[in-house]
Amino acid sequence: MKGGLVIFLFLFSCSITFAQTKISGKVIDQKTKEGIPGASVRIKDTNSGAVADFEGNFSINALPNATLVVSFIGYTNKEVAVNNQTTLTIGLEESANELEQVVVIGYGAQRKVDVTGATSSVKGEELARQPVMTPTQAIQGKVAGVQIISSGRPGSSPNIRIRGTGTALAGTATLFVVDGVLTDDISNINTADITNVDILKDASATAIYGSRGANGVVIITTKKGVAGKMAVNYNVQAGMRSAANLVKMANAAEYANYVSAASGGQPFPAGTVSTDWYGQILREAFMQNHNLSISGGTDKSKHYLSLGYLGDEGIIIKNNFRRFTARLNDDFTLHEKLRVGIATSFSNSRDQNVNLNAAYNNAYRASPTIEAMKDGKYGNTSLFQNVGNAVLDINNNDDYAVINRLQSSAYLESNPIKSLTFRSSIGGDANYRNAREYNYQFNNDQTTFILAGGNQRNPNSNLTVTNENIFRWVWDNTLTYNQTFGKHTLGVMVGTTAEQYSQSKFSAFRRDVPASKNLWYINTGNANTSTNSGEGDRWARNSYISRLNYNFNDKYLFTATMRADGSSRFPVNNRWGYFPSFGAGWVLTNEEFLKGQSIFQTIKLRASWGRVGNDRISSDGYIVTVEPNLAYPFGGGVATPGSAITQIKDPNLKWETTEEADLGLEFSALNGKLQGELGFYDKKSHNLLINVKVPSVTGDKDGVVLTNAASIRNTGFETALNWRDKINDDMSYRIGGNITFNKNTVIGLNGGQPIIDGGIGAGQQYTTKTDNGQPVGSFYVLQVLGVFQTDDEVAAYKGTNGQAIQPNASAGDFKYQDTNGDGKIDDNDRVFVGSYQPKAYFGLNLGFTYKDFDLSVDAYGNFGNKVYNGKRAFRQGLYDNVEASMAYGRWSRGSGVNDEPAANSGNLPASTYFVESGDFIRINNIALGYNISSTLLNKLKIASARVYVTAQNYFTFKKYSGFTPELPGDPTKAGIELNAYPTAKTLAVGLNVGF
Repeated sequence: MKGGLVIFLFLFSCSITFAQTKISGKVIDQKTKEGIPGASVRIKDTNSGAVADFEGNFSINALPNATLVVSFIGYTNKEVAVNNQTTLTIGLEESANELEQVVVIGYGAQRKVDVTGATSSVKGEELARQPVMTPTQAIQGKVAGVQIISSGRPGSSPNIRIRGTGTALAGTATLFVVDGVLTDDISNINTADITNVDILKDASATAIYGSRGANGVVIITTKKGVAGKMAVNYNVQAGMRSAANLVKMANAAEYANYVSAASGGQPFPAGTVSTDWYGQILREAFMQNHNLSISGGTDKSKHYLSLGYLGDEGIIIKNNFRRFTARLNDDFTLHEKLRVGIATSFSNSRDQNVNLNAAYNNAYRASPTIEAMKDGKYGNTSLFQNVGNAVLDINNNDDYAVINRLQSSAYLESNPIKSLTFRSSIGGDANYRNAREYNYQFNNDQTTFILAGGNQRNPNSNLTVTNENIFRWVWDNTLTYNQTFGKHTLGVMVGTTAEQYSQSKFSAFRRDVPASKNLWYINTGNANTSTNSGEGDRWARNSYISRLNYNFNDKYLFTATMRADGSSRFPVNNRWGYFPSFGAGWVLTNEEFLKGQSIFQTIKLRASWGRVGNDRISSDGYIVTVEPNLAYPFGGGVATPGSAITQIKDPNLKWETTEEADLGLEFSALNGKLQGELGFYDKKSHNLLINVKVPSVTGDKDGVVLTNAASIRNTGFETALNWRDKINDDMSYRIGGNITFNKNTVIGLNGGQPIIDGGIGAGQQYTTKTDNGQPVGSFYVLQVLGVFQTDDEVAAYKGTNGQAIQPNASAGDFKYQDTNGDGKIDDNDRVFVGSYQPKAYFGLNLGFTYKDFDLSVDAYGNFGNKVYNGKRAFRQGLYDNVEASMAYGRWSRGSGVNDEPAANSGNLPASTYFVESGDFIRINNIALGYNISSTLLNKLKIASARVYVTAQNYFTFKKYSGFTPELPGDPTKAGIELNAYPTAKTLAVGLNVGF
């Protein structure tokens, strides 16, 4: 009986096996139609399954009535009924749950839900719609923990601060990784070529980049070719830019009245001219952006080619920036276990710059009673004041640069066995900059000026030519093992990376070069006036990297990384740095106690700790150098050239090190409609560079030595929430917002000298001080107590010794606080009054679609910071112009005005009068688009077409009285508006066409 049963079961199982059919198919991305390698294909309610190959192809045996369950990270699972079919093409859609999306984490990729560090992503299509030069400008306000400060000048790159400022004297640049190539500058990257931008924010996420990770990492992935029919896309934007938030200056009558009052009532003739100097140097500027891309290929080879042109005239006369870009990305499958590829981009930039120092400083200070130009001659602003004609400053200086940049990376990837991947990639970045600056000759006579005289002249033309060459290469080799053992998933990556950087720069100068542009060469100038200079740099890194990822049952996550970096920038005994990190995650929604609920699709808690470094210091920071050509007096008083060691160097310089602890919560709820994250961080930077005093007997010329002594701490909280929903089949909307609170504090100078910086003109020796217990670059100024209303009040302001505290003051002058009580006003009375670093910064993003129409609105801003009105502080004489608010709001006897002094000639000391609120909200982009109907497109044989109009930076709500509260700069002197480029507002139209 038992034997018969065994025979029956055997025959039954055989019948089932023989009834199964071999099914072949391909898993593709529903949107791009590209194969999805590694997709899982499983027979429902069984353990039988297959994994798609590197083209997305699969083969599986199944019953004719079976159901296949197809899945892949970042996509929504899909069930497909076989229905007697033997060939299937299965399209997967990207998951609405952002935690299921794939993010690049450095030398690899993971599902967002599996990442234990703090990361954020922005899709390239969100960036390409804005009329900006760099992708970082388009990210403003879209990512929590990331502050982006843009100057607005054509060709310039914004400052990026990720979770606060962690250094004072070393470099603050964020590390960019473009298709594996490491760089500090992405001004050559065409935004239209970007697929995704992934931002690594905490030390756990950035530790894999070791010595480069202290300021955060931004990973940019560019577009690849897609197998199938060739696709052609053309995008164009064109529009006009103009200055936003201009400062209203006094007109001729208001100016004359102010000067008269400042000079004790002496009349000053207003004349018949009233010149708006900003109106003379600013203009409506045309901008355009063209992008053409071609992509296509087969399962064995895929290609992406793009060409781009960006032109921006700039809102200052004579300013102009143009950039041409070309990109070619190719991927080839040589064998099912071997793939190669290359990503190459070339950019050519041409920048006609203007001297902002002369243009804006002089436009602010110049008298409105002087004409800018008449009959081809310039108004002579220097007749009665030490100010140049701003129009002349621009027209008689030609500052032009050409930058050619070639960036390329190539890779070879092999899978000797199923779970093991070897990848070798090498990248290079070559940057060649050729610049020339020509200053025309002119005299202070009536051939140049309407009226002769004054002190604005350039008796000799001169030419400066600068050539700079930069080359960087990086070579990575990694071995990655990924395997699943039941409920356990293990990933191990080990590798090495090597990098080398070299730079050389040469400048030459001569006077009396002819005015014809065809003769602007050094050899045409006066050889007796020739000077030249040269400099260079070279350094190298060698690193070993490793990472361990462990996942148990999609519930418990653990990540550990270690990087060992060796850098030639440090002495031999401190050449190596070691940067570990650890992270853990807990996916609560995969626990049994939450399985029954339907509100949350995913809840993940994460915690991490990591250590990263900063090696952005001078390559000779620890090397003692000799200063040549010093004059030494010998017998007879004759000076003889000689050399000497004038600067003591610390032979034990080492890495600036940042340790960061992070705690976060990420969730997806209500069927993916609501996505959110919250994060807390505590980031401490140690061994920061600072100057320490040394005894004068050491012979050091400035009495200080640069060494590792200071510490800075950033603590903060960040949160982001995004809601997407459909009202009906025709209407949908999205609302997203993020906010970051950050506190920056110098927690120890450890013998280092406080850093004073931000000098402005006469009487403003410095405006900032970086010191213990304060944010980096805090404003350190005199405290204004108000305005002396009467001379008796001046006389009554006395110290404990009975002497007048401000003996030279009079009614209408500022009353300054005697902070230390010594009976006089000097630098010892300065107080800290805030810094440029905001207490919080935020972003808001809205979107709405109705049928074929779409509308989006983006905004960002910050609050809790201060800015310094440096242009107002720079006023240096009686005849300098003033703002209209100063002309009307100034103190006069009996007015009771207590916040604006009487008419004066400037040269006021640094004080709270110049410190203003930096709070602002900016609507940085409004876009309205229309997708042309498919019916019309089919007739025209066009795959897709969208037209849109966009307005950028049209609305800014601010308290600051100047041009802009966005003021990029070094951390110890950021937030000073002196020669800032005014924010430009843009109105543009665009067209996207696909064939």
